[in-house]
Amino acid sequence: MDEHRPVRVLIIDDSVVIRQLLKDIFARDGEIEVVGTASDPIEGYEKIVQLKPDVLTLDVEMPRMDGITFLEKLMRSHPMPVVMISTLTREGSEVTLKALELGAVDFIAKPTQSIFTGMAALSHEIASKVKAAARARVRPKQAHVAPLEMPQASLKRTTGANRLIAIGASTGGPEAIRQVLQALPSEVPPIVIVQHMPPVFTRSFAERLDRLCAVRVKEAEDGDTLQPGHAYIAPGDYHLQVARNGSQYRARVVQTEPVNRHRPSVDALFDSVMEASGSATVAVLLTGMGADGARGLKKLRDAGAHTIAQDEETCVVFGMPREAIQLGGAEFVLPLPRIAHKVVELLAA
Repeated sequence: MDEHRPVRVLIIDDSVVIRQLLKDIFARDGEIEVVGTASDPIEGYEKIVQLKPDVLTLDVEMPRMDGITFLEKLMRSHPMPVVMISTLTREGSEVTLKALELGAVDFIAKPTQSIFTGMAALSHEIASKVKAAARARVRPKQAHVAPLEMPQASLKRTTGANRLIAIGASTGGPEAIRQVLQALPSEVPPIVIVQHMPPVFTRSFAERLDRLCAVRVKEAEDGDTLQPGHAYIAPGDYHLQVARNGSQYRARVVQTEPVNRHRPSVDALFDSVMEASGSATVAVLLTGMGADGARGLKKLRDAGAHTIAQDEETCVVFGMPREAIQLGGAEFVLPLPRIAHKVVELLAA
């Protein structure tokens, strides 16, 4: 799209209040133009064809057709950037993860209390996500990725020598992390992960990955001993950090100040990993908006760690990896399908 014209947005939501709040947020931004609104997907589809918006905001729960059913049909017939409007609940988080799997670029979790002040507090984040979505690469649902078949001897070596894998991601990250973890064998060192995501969603995300992957996946808890063959996801609204305890690593889950406006923050994780495991680390920075993790990846590379950034072609949003590459923080720049193999190769070397 033309970088100089406003991002054209269509809002599909059955709530008059949410439609108006979103319109007000976008109107104040100045770089977003609301070209239309619709109260359900049937009306919405007619307006998509008629108005040709750059981005769609789509409510999950609506009359006549739910948002997920509509998204599935839309991604087959008319793929385009979609930002889901979700509820900050267990059910909302599970449906939203399904939407991301189907090709939605990102999501906004509606506040559970005081919708007016809650949405106002989120206005910068909402506008940023819609503008990022306008530049995103929209992809159909990825096929299942089989775990790597690696020689047993090399796999046993990867879990020794206090090795650690650290992964950071934001926009487009849930599906990118799924692809990387699904392609890893179970015999790998501990994996620590920051995905920018609110509370409730991170637990559903961890449970979903645990069902899909050979490695065990859980939401990190303060004091967890990091075990080989396990992945630990930073809980929403908490930083995940790693501390060395003799020959073991422990998770620290803390609610200190946001870093780069994020909590959890990839830089907060990477900085702690540099102190705890240094050159024994393989660090990966995946798709995402902004620059969180770029500085931390550079520090890790300078400390002798192996570092990988996802390439532009396979990123949904090439923000965080691009910043890391420009800083000189990426030893390898790889397409998403090759990252897991490279991680195992580096660990086994």
